[in-house]
Amino acid sequence: MTELDRALETLHQDIDNPKNQSAFYDLFLNATFFVPTLDEKGAKEAGAEGTDGQVLPLIIEAEGNDYLMLFDSEERLHAWAQEKVKSVAVPGHALAATTEPPLHWALNVGTPYSKQFLPDEIAWLRDVVERCTAEAAKGTEEEG
Repeated sequence: MTELDRALETLHQDIDNPKNQSAFYDLFLNATFFVPTLDEKGAKEAGAEGTDGQVLPLIIEAEGNDYLMLFDSEERLHAWAQEKVKSVAVPGHALAATTEPPLHWALNVGTPYSKQFLPDEIAWLRDVVERCTAEAAKGTEEEG
């Protein structure tokens, strides 16, 4: 069980507690996630021509929604895929800053600690990251 798993478990036990929410989302934004990527053949099958040197994440469609798959360890990613697959490591704050609606996230699918993130939740996280980035930049300007 990882620190993120414990925070998610605590969040589920008392979802209305702001401390539990803050702890989980803080860990999420500061963690690194493994995102499965398409190989060259998969990219061509998905219609992504001319992707030389680009990394394309694997997007899974389920129940009419598109999901970006996220895993907090390569072991969990490979267990979900049932084989070793290519992936890219991405910080949680970078995922939040770059994900646009209507994309959903699916965290640690196939484990007892899976979580689905909805577009509104992702937009809220993006806003949090943008505010923190602006505050950090303001602090740097004041120091200089």
